Amino acid sequence: MKKKFFVIINPNAGKKKAQKDWAVLSNLLTNNGFQFEFTFSNGRMDAFNLALDAIANGTREIIAIGGDGTFNEVINAIISQKNCTSTDITIGLFGIGTGNDWCRTLKIPCEYNQALEIIKTGNTFLQDVGVAHFEYDGIKSSRYFANVAGMGFDATVAKKVNDDKDSSHTGKILYLKNLLLCLLKSKIVNCEIKIDDEKFNTEIFSMSVGIGKYNGGGMMQLPNAVPDDGLLDITLIKKISKFDVMKQTKNLYDGTFIKHPSVALYQGKNVEITSDTLVNLELDGESVGHSPFSFGILPKALKVYIP
Repeated sequence: MKKKFFVIINPNAGKKKAQKDWAVLSNLLTNNGFQFEFTFSNGRMDAFNLALDAIANGTREIIAIGGDGTFNEVINAIISQKNCTSTDITIGLFGIGTGNDWCRTLKIPCEYNQALEIIKTGNTFLQDVGVAHFEYDGIKSSRYFANVAGMGFDATVAKKVNDDKDSSHTGKILYLKNLLLCLLKSKIVNCEIKIDDEKFNTEIFSMSVGIGKYNGGGMMQLPNAVPDDGLLDITLIKKISKFDVMKQTKNLYDGTFIKHPSVALYQGKNVEITSDTLVNLELDGESVGHSPFSFGILPKALKVYIP
């Protein structure tokens, strides 16, 4: 029996590029023999609810068209639904967002024909999924992520980028602009961190916990991350001068910033973080809440089409 896909499009992704290009993408799917139904998401968490409903109605093949935030919502639906095992569902990606960092980690190109060819070829990969526990307005919350969780300065930049997505800047330029703006207001925070059985106190400028290598529109914040090794990679940028951050900006894109003496790398299955002041959190580029945090990992819980 031929596979039938359920396609979820975030029409606002890429400054409404997804909406403008849907006619092209729809024709591409049809001309390549895909059987599909489609729907447009409409606002925050709508992609999550659309994916949940589709899975409950028997969908096991999903194509998500949007950015990392759209993908994150669909992933949360796949992992949290109770209709089948999460790996019975396969997701294909068209990255049309601001960062496209999960696609970058999985080496999925943004060019439509190439991205479609990956789904058509049918090669799949089982990757790990992270789970984050945090607070939002004093309420304990949790959410899954497929790529990277960022805290401190990283989360501040992500929030500013999300607030600024309607500006004339896009992609790397948007992240760089907001990185420099947020740097002026950045603060060092004292944290207690526990990684598996190791506990320590340290001053933190920024912190990343992840499955994938990239966030922030192509910054290689977790250069040693392997998406299916059953471990969370952790990068701590400890107390550092603002001048040093500016000097290291270009090194964020090739991962060589980890040679700086203020940077420490760890791996583990469980991470707990408390802080003396509130620290913000972003998951796959979406601002979600604040400290205290804890993170865990679900090994090989998500099935994705990859090259």
